[in-house]
This record gives sequence, C-alpha cells and structure tokens, in this order.
Amino acid sequence: MPDNIHVKLPDGGVKEVPKGTTALDIAKSIGPRLAEAALVAKTNGDLIDLTRPLEKDTPLRILTEKDPEALEVYRHSSAHLLAAAVLELFPETKLGHGPATESGFFYDFYRPTPFTPEDLQKIEKKMQELVQQNIPYAREFLPRDQGLAEFKQDGDFMKCHFIEQFTKPDEKISIYRTGKFTDFCRGPHIPSTGKIKAFKLLNIAGAYWLGDEKNPQLQRIYGTSFFSKKDLDDFIHKQEEAKKRDHRVLGQQLDLFSIQDLAGPGLIFWHPKGGIVRREMEDWMREQYIKRGYSLVYTPHVVRRQLFHVSGHEGYYVSNMFDVMELDDAEYRLKPMNCPGHILIYKDSLKSYRDLPVRLGELGTVYRYERSGVMHGLLRVRGFTQDDAHIFCTPEQIESEIEACLDFALDVLKDFGFDQFQTELSTWDPKQRESFVGSEEQWNGATRSLENVLKRRNIEYKTIPGEAAFYGPKIDIKLVDAIGRLWQLSTVQFDFNLPARFGLEYVAEDGTRKQPVMVHRALYGSVERFFGVLLEHYAGAFPVWLSPVQAVLIPIAERHVEYANRVGDQLKVAGVRVHVDARNEKMNAKIREHALQKVPFLLVVGDKEAEASTVNVRTRGKEKTEDMPAAEFVEKIRKLIAEKAPNL
Repeated sequence: MPDNIHVKLPDGGVKEVPKGTTALDIAKSIGPRLAEAALVAKTNGDLIDLTRPLEKDTPLRILTEKDPEALEVYRHSSAHLLAAAVLELFPETKLGHGPATESGFFYDFYRPTPFTPEDLQKIEKKMQELVQQNIPYAREFLPRDQGLAEFKQDGDFMKCHFIEQFTKPDEKISIYRTGKFTDFCRGPHIPSTGKIKAFKLLNIAGAYWLGDEKNPQLQRIYGTSFFSKKDLDDFIHKQEEAKKRDHRVLGQQLDLFSIQDLAGPGLIFWHPKGGIVRREMEDWMREQYIKRGYSLVYTPHVVRRQLFHVSGHEGYYVSNMFDVMELDDAEYRLKPMNCPGHILIYKDSLKSYRDLPVRLGELGTVYRYERSGVMHGLLRVRGFTQDDAHIFCTPEQIESEIEACLDFALDVLKDFGFDQFQTELSTWDPKQRESFVGSEEQWNGATRSLENVLKRRNIEYKTIPGEAAFYGPKIDIKLVDAIGRLWQLSTVQFDFNLPARFGLEYVAEDGTRKQPVMVHRALYGSVERFFGVLLEHYAGAFPVWLSPVQAVLIPIAERHVEYANRVGDQLKVAGVRVHVDARNEKMNAKIREHALQKVPFLLVVGDKEAEASTVNVRTRGKEKTEDMPAAEFVEKIRKLIAEKAPNL
C-alpha cells in the first residue's frame, strides 16, 4: 500500500506500518514491557523522540536504560527539568542552554541575584514535584518569527540569539514545552519527567555569556542523573572521594608545588619535594627514549612568528597562542608546541632512506593561552612541559612506528601503576571540511593505518568523528584511575600535512627525493597534568620509587641518633631518599607528622634496635609494625625501588 512504510528492527525483522506511525507505537506492538522501558529511538544514525512520526522506510532501534546513548538524552531531559523548576521558583530568571555532559548536565541562567546553596535545595525539591507530575516533553514547531517574538516578550535574550544564530528566516523552529517551561531545542527528549528516577544538583559556578568576559555573567547550575539510585549513590561516593584526592589540596599539604599570584595564574612553581617526583618522571622518560631509539633534542621557547605561518598554526591555532612580541628584527611568539622545532632539526640535513625512521624526543616546555576561568591546578595551565616526540619515516614504516608508540604508551601506564584504560580513534568529519587540511584520500589512508594497528593489537576502541587534529587522525588513550575516573593523557597522531608544508624530503633507494610522513606522540600528555593525575590516583601516597622521601629514621632518644645515622648511610648508599629526624620532639609526634606526609616507611630505632642492628618498621597503610635486620630492610626497599613496585 502506498501509505505504508517498512521499519527494519535490530533482529532483522521488518514491520509494515502506516506512514506516521511512531517509534512508541512500534514498541507497543512488540510488547508492553518494551513500551514502558522505552526512552528514545534511533533511526538512520539519528536519535529521535519516541513520538516523532516515521515518514519513510527506515531501520529502527528502541533504546532503554540498557543503552549508553539513552543516558545522554536522559540527562539532557534532566537539564530541562532543572530549568522548569528554576522558572517555577524564580520566574524572573532568563535561560541560556542546558546540555548533557559526560558526568551529568548543567543549565546556564541569567539572574541578578545569586543562587545560594539553600536555593539548590529548593530547586531540587521542586524538580521532585515535577517528576511526580509526570509532565510530557512535548515538541512543537513554530514559525521562526513567532518563536522569536515569544522569547523576546519574555526577555530571553539568549534564546533569541540561539534562534538567530542557528536557524534560517524561512524555517520553522523546534521547541519543547515541559509544563510552564518552553525551550528552543532540537531534542530529542525522553517521554516525560516521570521517567527521571535519580538526580542530584551538585554546585553553582560562574560562566560568561558566549565565553566573553565583556558579556553578562551567568550562573551555571551543575547536576547529574542516573537510571537508578544505586548508580547515583556510587557517583556521589566517588565525588566525595575525589574531593579528598584533590591534587591542589594535596599539593599544598605535601608541599609539592604552588601557583603564585605575583607571577600569574596557570604557571607552576615546583617545590623541592615535587621536583624530586618530576625528576623521577623525566628520568624514566629519557631512559625510555634512549632504549627505544629516540634522539634527545632541545628547542627554543621563543621563535619567529613566521615559523607558525609556515606550519599553519597561525591560521588554525592562533586563539590558543600568546600575543606576538615585537623584537628588533621580527615578530616572535612563545611556542605553543614543539613540532615545528623538531621539523627544522630534521630539515637541517638531507636524510637517506637508510636514516629513517628519525625519532626526535624532547621534554619541551610550551605556552598556551587559557582563559582564567578554565585553568585548574596542574590539569589546565598556561605553561607546561610535554614529553613530546616526532617520528619521521617512510609510508611503509608508519604502521610499525605507530605500533611501537602504542607499546610505549602501555608501558607508561604499567610502570606508573595504571591497569585500566580506554582507547579512542579520532577522525575527521568531511562535513566540517574547513576545519581540516589534506585530501579525502590522505585522511582515509591515515585513518586506515591507525585502525590496522589497533585491530592487530586487539585493542578495543571507539571512533570519534570530527575530533581529529586539523592535520591528521589520532589515537587517544584514556587511563582509568583508582576511583574509576577517565583521564586523557597519551596521544599518537598521524600527520601528512606538516611534512608537505615544510617541504621535507629523504633520498629514496632509487635516488629520487620523496616526502616522509610524520607521527606526533606525547605519552604523559604533559608532565604537569600527569603529575596531577598521579597525585589524585594515589591520594598523595606515591609508590616507593616516586616518593619524595622514601624512608624516615626516628631515633627514640638522642643517644640513638648515631645508630640512626649509620642505618641512614646504608640506605643512601643503596640509593634511597632517606631522612633522619633527630629533632628534640616526642617520638609519637614525629611519627604522626611523617605519616601525614605519606612517607612509605618510618623506621623507629632505640636501645633494642641499636644492640641487635635492627629497625622497627612502620609501613604506610598498615597497623602492625615489624622488626627486621637493618640490612634486610635495605635490600627490601632497594628491590621495591628497582622494580618500580606500585604497592608496598
């Protein structure tokens, strides 16, 4: 029949239904349990409301809370629930936008009076009331002019901006009504507020309208929602644990680093103890560079601006770069990345195919402009040191080099005590052609190389279209920390663009000049960020090999200091960072102080220990102490350090 369409289901079955049938109708025809559990539908790769009419033949999936994609829609609907509650309580509020995020949702509001923690409690209570009312998320289409007029009448200047920015004059606009709340939104949404089972408002933050400090300051309310109260409770527990592990607090408590107002935000001062951990990280990386066939190089912090015109960063990256400095002979910039410098080193002499691959590695400090509102301790800074390397190779060598980079990245995780990770393959999006350089053939070939390596290594990965660097696709490895959080650190990037822009060459076996391909590779991401992640992962209790102080000797009385120093000297000879605390303080006070500093081993010595050449060992995290010969302890800690053991 001409008015019928065919709907293909995931099990391969096909339903012939009248045109205009909805996904909810399909769910009901399959069974009442599916209809009750349904949250959103997916057709031709797009998520749609369950109530949207189907107008042509299409594949169809009904998504429930078992589907991760449904959670994003669920959280977007939770943001609308938040906005509806705010308008009920504070009708003078003007609305920004409210997207889902990786861990929840937020909504931006303009209101001259600041929201208070007590207001959050009232809003959360009102949200619960709206859930009980089971209000539909109803979609309507309005003529653009009518929609603009309605939002202008209510003074919703942000909604008017979104309509003017993202719609055309002759099209109808999509709005969603949730009770008294109306939002310009493309959706989709879950069927009704009653489907939202577990949510919590978390905090309030400031955000400038359109990210511009000259615009009005908005109030951003953050929240989260889950399909079950258990999942919500688990999340809240992790949030509380994360507060205890905040690297900014631990950095101050353990005297590791600081950020000084007089010097400026986003610039890190490494204190002596933090400097020891950083040195261990850098020494580990440099040793690995040499072991894996890299050459160590160093490049300047400031270079002529023209270098970034050649590289293309002046066009694609200028908003992240510090302002130009005018010197006698030219304009200069602080370098935001190391790759142009490494390219100049490669180009300084002609290479043969026998010289390739050339692997250049540097722990190079770079500078990027970050807005003051987004900087965050060690995790988002303006000056940082990258463990940066660039590999120049033939097209035939590219996959083996990428595979070696992946092996290197996994060894970073293993040696620093991370046993879980997730992998993403970021590719280009042909629809955003202006954001990427190179031909479709180049992009497809580069992407295929990365895919081949991941498949050959049996590494599961998720493809993220449109998230590639402007010059090529990349593999990102996200580690999972002790409380289940994901951290983006290691990245391996294919680059077919910069070798062409700089005219790089090598002499091929047949004597002709050919262009190499290039791999960008950073495994810590940055020393600062990796250090911050380590600090939070271990809650400041570093493995022995990374601990600033690895053992403290505590003599019970002054007469025991000489023996403590003898044991300390034995430990120093074994390469242990040891401190003898000979202060005239009570023993228990010294034990408590060093325990708060998370020192792995506290060695108490008195008459008994001095006579027997033993030490009384207090191991971090253990209640019972242990007596052992001093020489045995020296060997034990030496072995822990040599093996880079993650645990005591």
